[in-house]
Amino acid sequence: MSHLVKNKSIMKQVRCYLKALPLLTVMAFIGGSLRAEPLFPQAPGVVSYTYREEFKKDVPGTLDKAKALGITDVEFSNLFGKKAAEIRAWLDARGMVCSSFGVSFDDALNKTDEVAANAKALGAKFVRVAWLPNRQPFTPELAEKTAAEFNRIGKQLREKHSLTFCYHAHGYEFVPQGAGTLFDVLMEKTNPEDVSFELDILWAYYAGANPAALLEKYGSRFKLMHLKDLKKGVAGNLTGKGDVDNDVALGSGQLDLSAILKAARRVGVQHYYIEDESTHTATQVPQTIAYLKSLAD
Repeated sequence: MSHLVKNKSIMKQVRCYLKALPLLTVMAFIGGSLRAEPLFPQAPGVVSYTYREEFKKDVPGTLDKAKALGITDVEFSNLFGKKAAEIRAWLDARGMVCSSFGVSFDDALNKTDEVAANAKALGAKFVRVAWLPNRQPFTPELAEKTAAEFNRIGKQLREKHSLTFCYHAHGYEFVPQGAGTLFDVLMEKTNPEDVSFELDILWAYYAGANPAALLEKYGSRFKLMHLKDLKKGVAGNLTGKGDVDNDVALGSGQLDLSAILKAARRVGVQHYYIEDESTHTATQVPQTIAYLKSLAD
């Protein structure tokens, strides 16, 4: 008799479990879905301009400082009086890379082969220009001329050196023109095979553009990105210039970084670099890295 009672009890427990199984499955699914994936799982790179004063004094020591923060990719905008091969050796010794090399417009235009040699010595795949001297205010005529010169630079870098040319807009290019801006003219008049772009999200926003919308509009033309945020309360303009301390740690300023990073991921931005032009990089760069790690998809 005791065996019958025991068996009935077991069967009752089994029936209760089977009834609850669909609910348990749903709860497990919901629990898994609530564990959101990180929006920005990779380690960001950094632009050498962020640590420009430190690099002037001690290149290998500054690389150590960046590496200690988990940064392994540096976009060098300057050789700081060193040979490209020297910097490459210091990078290699630390398991770091230089994916992009920033140069002046004049050098890119008139010393293209020399620029390419330095870029390749660094191990970079991209050559980037970030300012057009004496072309502000930007005009339709200057936009047309600049686009033609970009095509020339980019074609030579691609065909002769297997490098990709990128232009980093600084804000003055967003002068209204027709139904768009002169930045649109640069996009339309440059050959996608020869000219790509680096989106500096602060300068685009400062000029009145929407960085996420730009990414959606031009997609894979944007290969590189500068990560930065604009201090709350600061109004922008079309000069491409501002107080360096308008740069604040990511997440503490005006930009919708979640929307920007989601758009950047959709269009396939290849490299992301923290650029903090402020005098507070010692505190702000670690805050920026912590913010990126905190973002959930």
